[in-house]
Amino acid sequence: MGKAFSNLLKYIDKLPHTQKEQVYQWVKRYVDPSSSAGGRLIDEMRETRFKEGFECPHCSSEHVVRFGKYKGRQRYQCKCCSKTFTDTTNTVLYRTRKANEWITFVDCMFKGYSLRKSAEIVGVTWVTLFYWRHKLLNALKQMDFDHFEGIVEMDETYFLYSQKGQRSIIERKPRKRGGKSKQRGISHEQVCVLVARDRTKATVSKVACMGRIIKLKVDALIGSKLSKDNVIVTDAWRAYKTYAKEKGLEHYRIKSDGGKHVIKGLYHIQNVNGLHSRLKQWIGRFKGVATKYLDNYLSWFLFVDSRSNESTKQHIKEFLLTSFVFEMTDTYDSLRLAKFSVK
Repeated sequence: MGKAFSNLLKYIDKLPHTQKEQVYQWVKRYVDPSSSAGGRLIDEMRETRFKEGFECPHCSSEHVVRFGKYKGRQRYQCKCCSKTFTDTTNTVLYRTRKANEWITFVDCMFKGYSLRKSAEIVGVTWVTLFYWRHKLLNALKQMDFDHFEGIVEMDETYFLYSQKGQRSIIERKPRKRGGKSKQRGISHEQVCVLVARDRTKATVSKVACMGRIIKLKVDALIGSKLSKDNVIVTDAWRAYKTYAKEKGLEHYRIKSDGGKHVIKGLYHIQNVNGLHSRLKQWIGRFKGVATKYLDNYLSWFLFVDSRSNESTKQHIKEFLLTSFVFEMTDTYDSLRLAKFSVK
């Protein structure tokens, strides 16, 4: 028996990395059966989702009673709207029968595996995993906070507008591997992403507009989170100066051509610029991201960046629990047919 086990280990050692990962996931499921792991996950999700009281996901009524079981899961009925639901209704796990596979997939997401490699490990098609990814991220991007504290650094970064995955592009020839803009500098072919971050690392990172940012877009994205107590630090772009003046905010401008990147030893935009650098490096592994999904990837990046890109059981659980809290009613078709628009 000992010799057979030793030979097995030698055989496993010769396997390609993907197959080793499959063996690892199989052993993990054998030691910790998928039904119990998935069940515990859903139990924790239910507690997180209904921590302020159990209510109907359709009408928010608290008059809810148990109503038998559906495919092994507890079903409930609302006494007000008469609709039935389960713990996962209107969440990323709604109608899924592969709760444990979602755990494995999030592990693959943290490890930076491609969809095709993840599909080999999880045991479903890469197309299914693409929609799983965006169901998770559509929920995750609803994460928010109330307001910034103290000094707020702001700067924008740009991505070339992409229609990756679209089969028929009428207005231009398809580009390969992202391609290049036809116009030099910043133009309306560039998607502007505004990043604002305070010193507590509360961060907004969202698509703002096409081309150069304007004060209206700044206000739309972060205006509700700023107060007179905040001090904003930006580059020298005039939209920030105008915005700060109109809102009565203390404002420091970092001029790139002046050689002075820190004012009074305290005011700078180095934290935001560092985040830009990490974002570009991280997103580069996707070989181009469709602009209509860019906000999803920005939310994903903020989550993993705040956790040092480490794949741990705790981080995987946090990712799933956070996604589960928010309502998610998107279907595969609604995700596939989504269009890019800037409000």
